[in-house]
Amino acid sequence: MTLRDALLAGLNSLPGTREFHLHVLVSSPRKHGNLFPFANPRPRSYLQDILILLSEQPTPDSPSVFVSAIEACVYNIPTTSCAILYVSKVDSTGQATSPSPTPALVRALLLFYADPVTRPISAARLWIHVFARAQNQYLFPNSSEYPKKHPLSDVKLCAWWKHQFSTVVAELASRVGDTCRTKLYYILPGLTEFEAHHSLERVYPSTGSTSSWTYGHPYSQDEIPLPCPCPSGGDSPRHLGQCIPSFDDDPKSRFIDEIAYTTDADGVRSPERKRPRADTLKTHEEDTLSADASEKKEGRSKKEDQTLKEVKKVSVEEFWERMSFRQECIAGAVTGFFVIAISATIRPASTLSMSEVSPLAPQPGQVSSQMNKRVLTSLLTAHEFPSVEKAVWSTKVIEDSIRGLCDGLKSNPPPLVVPDRSGRQTPEPDPVRTTLAPPRTPPPRLINGKRPIVDVSPNPFPEPVASLETYRSYIYGSIAVKNRPPPTKERGEVTSAGNGTPPVITVLTARKKRTKS
Repeated sequence: MTLRDALLAGLNSLPGTREFHLHVLVSSPRKHGNLFPFANPRPRSYLQDILILLSEQPTPDSPSVFVSAIEACVYNIPTTSCAILYVSKVDSTGQATSPSPTPALVRALLLFYADPVTRPISAARLWIHVFARAQNQYLFPNSSEYPKKHPLSDVKLCAWWKHQFSTVVAELASRVGDTCRTKLYYILPGLTEFEAHHSLERVYPSTGSTSSWTYGHPYSQDEIPLPCPCPSGGDSPRHLGQCIPSFDDDPKSRFIDEIAYTTDADGVRSPERKRPRADTLKTHEEDTLSADASEKKEGRSKKEDQTLKEVKKVSVEEFWERMSFRQECIAGAVTGFFVIAISATIRPASTLSMSEVSPLAPQPGQVSSQMNKRVLTSLLTAHEFPSVEKAVWSTKVIEDSIRGLCDGLKSNPPPLVVPDRSGRQTPEPDPVRTTLAPPRTPPPRLINGKRPIVDVSPNPFPEPVASLETYRSYIYGSIAVKNRPPPTKERGEVTSAGNGTPPVITVLTARKKRTKS
């Protein structure tokens, strides 16, 4: 089963009558060396980008409009047979028919990777990470201006994610039984376990839920191995850089960077050595060339050792305790970190067959990372969704561009100029042919003042080229939902009596004090 088919099957049970149009873009694996930037040695990991766009068509005559979108990343670590699914953004335009299809779409995505039978990666263990931070919009620009969009508040968003995870784990248990072991963790920085539990229970009560949540981080347990390989065969304890993965736009990653590159040495640092005079430089240039190279190498190694030393000073418990004082975690809003660990006790036959294939080999239906990036950039910078008219136009443009990229977009040929055959024309000098500048290698990108460590070994597999067959079989899909409409609330349901009559309200009045006449 492909991801597109799994998502369409998850939408099939929604109430009401409507038609959904789905576009799923999954990039081919590529090397990624910054998942654990402070681990030595760094584990080999491979990254895939996921972009899911869902549009809805309420009636056959009405146009389709985007209603939901998901951006996620999948990391594959073959050394430990682990995979990490990081859901970075989930957004809606507020223009969907009630009920919204966003929860069903998110659950279908999580369940597709959580189930070892449908998981498209050869990994015995899966870690799902989510950072919940309430915002008005994530993927649909200006969609917060639409009157019918009601973004969730900070506590409601955290409760929503916890409810979705509990539902996914319950569905997974009904599918696989005892062949999978799951562990659920969540933490709301700045809140105690009692405060966090009662804050989320008021939104989504966990009555009848069989999921057992642990308030805290998962980096102290040893039942399910962590994605980063254990150093020295497990003899030495893990430090902070070998536990917490680094994601884009994640406060944990920013905090670890600050810990690593912000040092407070005792006293004042020695000033850098001044550059020698010109005449001295000429005389001693050859002598100092090799010395400068060795000094730079030693300085670079010392800086890396100092960075690793700073990371090792902070324990995991201290890290999370200090996260409670970070401004982006307690700046007037509640944020939440959710982690699910899933370990398969029995690996299915499909996973065993996939383990023989190279993790860099592109699978059928995957697209290049540039195509995924191009569509996402167009969505975030060239379109807006404040009204139905603009949302319909943006939906049509993006959907047509995805199909065009698969069909092979070509530039329009220049218009033909009919020459003047009368013979009367003013002679003009031949125009100078201007050519584009030759391509140049851009300067290296620096991270914290130094070059990032990049795996220079080439990818033996070429980038996949999408075609119309790929578009029809893996990227685009539609489903017409024809179910019972959702139950409507009657007037009797909102009253306390329950029989449709208004409740009896007793108004208490203050008793006046009698005065003696």
